[in-house]
Amino acid sequence: MSQGKHRSLVKPTLDTPFHIDFRWWQSHARDWRFYMHRLLCPEHQAQFADWQNTTLVDWVDPETAEVRQVEGMQYVLMTHCAHQPDFLEAHVPLVDAIFRVLVAHGNRPMTPVEIAEHLKRPARPQVILRTLTGRRDYLGIRPVEQ
Repeated sequence: MSQGKHRSLVKPTLDTPFHIDFRWWQSHARDWRFYMHRLLCPEHQAQFADWQNTTLVDWVDPETAEVRQVEGMQYVLMTHCAHQPDFLEAHVPLVDAIFRVLVAHGNRPMTPVEIAEHLKRPARPQVILRTLTGRRDYLGIRPVEQ
């Protein structure tokens, strides 16, 4: 069985929600914690120097009031680092910015239209959709499986 991209028979549209599929990270022998550690502000990078061993904490989604457990490092990223002025700077590549938006919102599935609303740049939803549905999976960002 190939470890390539799993294609749906339904082509994603601007209304298709995307999320970070952490199984992709495992299947590609990559550690999302290492990548996420780079997204922390300098203060929290030092605090989470041992990024491989973080504990789970309860997080309340501010939009749905759903309580979920997330890694402590992700919690700090969502509640502090993502609110820093340079978190979504224009110089950040589009795929990285999309990943940051999804992580900052608890990996809540979002459509390309919703993602575009959160980016601090003039990214059109059509460009986001085209980027996320190309030949490659970027950072495990995939359509939500129905």
